[in-house]
Amino acid sequence: MLSVIIPVFNEIATLAKVLSVVSEALPGVEKEVILVDDGSVDGTREWLRRNFPEGPRSGLAVMVDAGGNLEFSTGPGHCTTVRPHYHERNSGKGAAVRNGLALATGEVIVIQDADLEYDPADWTAMYDLIARRKVADVVYGSRFYGWPHRSLYFHHYMANRFISLMFNLLYNQTLTDIECCYKMFTREVKERLRLTCDDFGCEVQLSAQIARAGGLRIYEVGISYYGRTYEEGKKINWRDGMKALWYLVRFRF
Repeated sequence: MLSVIIPVFNEIATLAKVLSVVSEALPGVEKEVILVDDGSVDGTREWLRRNFPEGPRSGLAVMVDAGGNLEFSTGPGHCTTVRPHYHERNSGKGAAVRNGLALATGEVIVIQDADLEYDPADWTAMYDLIARRKVADVVYGSRFYGWPHRSLYFHHYMANRFISLMFNLLYNQTLTDIECCYKMFTREVKERLRLTCDDFGCEVQLSAQIARAGGLRIYEVGISYYGRTYEEGKKINWRDGMKALWYLVRFRF
């Protein structure tokens, strides 16, 4: 089973569609989707309460009706189960990821954002390396390998490349995009993680712990990236970039 961890904060416009495309990915694999709503105030929480009035729901596929609500189809095959969880207040992406990891029960785990910047169809190559070919323990997605990539902010691009460069120097790796949301890994790797960051620093801390664990087989594959502007809901900013540089040093030493 694949556990999909989705931290959610104010994503009322995209969450339903994300759940639909997640259910379509890897159709031959059973999936549990762990939604962690991090104190949303834009109607996302009310939407979740309305669509999951009794807790988890399961189906062969998840569809979105004309009113923007979810329908779960039934039938033979591997199903998708969606389990919502709620933070009483906004605690940060790291806190949501940490709680999602604690709840995950699958043999393989992947992190998915609640917007539409990433395409779950790209999981196929990642999952193949871990679960089918069994040559990887961890697989990173990379937005810099020639797949469709929306052209947005040059300073974001340079910041991401610089953070990855500094990470590689400090941790003796060759990864191109450690800030990428898509990180897929085995349950054994999950059990070795001890995340404490509540903010976007969780990306650096997770990668630092993986790199320092020793003996893990780490791969990277190209993925698509349909980035958002700030007007469209993008949340990360330059302060998070500065924190990431500090975390690189902090978690190394």
